[in-house]
Amino acid sequence: MDRLIRTGLWLRRRAENIAALMLAVMFVAFIVQVVFRYLLNLPGGGASELTIIMWLWLVLWGASFVLTEREEIRFDFLISGVGPKVRRVMSLLACAALLFLYGYSLPAVWDFVTFMKIQETSYLDIRYDLVFSIYVIFAVATLLRYAWLLVATLRGRDAGGARTGGGEGEP
Repeated sequence: MDRLIRTGLWLRRRAENIAALMLAVMFVAFIVQVVFRYLLNLPGGGASELTIIMWLWLVLWGASFVLTEREEIRFDFLISGVGPKVRRVMSLLACAALLFLYGYSLPAVWDFVTFMKIQETSYLDIRYDLVFSIYVIFAVATLLRYAWLLVATLRGRDAGGARTGGGEGEP
């Protein structure tokens, strides 16, 4: 089990490295875009396109592999006013709803992304199925995350390992 945890932490650090690399590429492309436009008075459409693609990938990659449950934005004001049993029910309902919605939409997402191989970006000629493939990765990662959260909640634990209540003898 210790080896599995170490491997998971190593993979998470590599995901952070990839996110940092995407941020660096996005920053350099942005600087190139500014230089081309304001200093050289030349079009910089390729740099602009790369910036947008990197932003898309960075956000979805980060949400899939870098952010922890505690770092995600939540509507805590809804949860903070209820007791542990109600919080647990809310968590179960949210997990079930998200699993249903992402699971239901996944075949259509796959069809759309694979269909987009017929079109390329304007400047860099990158096929759109490659550009949008990050969303398939995001959807699958989200399905896995919320399946794990559902199981954790059913076992009486939240994402961070704290007790959510509802079990016998629990607050």
